[in-house]
Amino acid sequence: MAELSPMMQQYLEIKNQHKDEILFYRIGDFYEMFFDDAVTASRELDLTLTGKQCGLAERAPMCGVPFHSYEGYVARLIAKGYKVAICEQMEDPATAKGLVKRDIIRVVTPGTVIDAACLDDKSGNYLCGIYLDSQGGGAAFCDLSTGETHLTAFAGKDALTHIINELGRFNPAEAILSDGAYSEQALTEVLTDKFHCRYENGGERRFRLAEAEKNIRAQFGEEAFSRLPAGEPAAAMALGGLLNYLYETQKTDLSHIRELDYYRQGRFMELDLAARRNL
Repeated sequence: MAELSPMMQQYLEIKNQHKDEILFYRIGDFYEMFFDDAVTASRELDLTLTGKQCGLAERAPMCGVPFHSYEGYVARLIAKGYKVAICEQMEDPATAKGLVKRDIIRVVTPGTVIDAACLDDKSGNYLCGIYLDSQGGGAAFCDLSTGETHLTAFAGKDALTHIINELGRFNPAEAILSDGAYSEQALTEVLTDKFHCRYENGGERRFRLAEAEKNIRAQFGEEAFSRLPAGEPAAAMALGGLLNYLYETQKTDLSHIRELDYYRQGRFMELDLAARRNL
């Protein structure tokens, strides 16, 4: 029975941990893509689809981009709504014994891009975390390229309406939603139709209050945490979900994210989404 080559086994082990992303797998001077990722990338980026011996009877579909100019290709995929996992060689191939060690160094998503090729100089690029339950909701917005972070929360049955209006203030590129937020069709429709915003269900795991409070204290400090409303956990849980996503996708120092702007309803004049669009 045919068996996958060691390198392809390594590729699939890493790919299985990043099923939702297109995997850029570093081989020498190129980031290569294989199997379904190669087919998708060749179509979206107009790349030539070739094949590579992988140990099986049929060659694995393959395409690639030069590592010294990969940012532009990532930008094009992000603009189409994809996520890209960057898998780097963790040792020098010339001195490595056996298979070169590789690992994910970053996952690039619409709301976490920092490369100039992916950004619009005229506006921020915001990742949004939204928590919603029967008591109220919270919304957090972070521009990873600058560290600018804003947070607000609303109580009562009108929380969803207020949160939708806040989306118009920041125009997020990507949103991480709690189960309660994800189940609100009015919210998911406006994210798609009005903002062309990529969104996903972050699940309750990302929004757990205890972990959220711990991460907020560590990221922004005790003084910033003390300004959050006591007895209204939605704000902390929204920001906690956002931070959890950043920690999972950005495997790098995030110490530049240190200033938290928490504001309550009434600090700014709230415009409903329709009015904001007409301005």
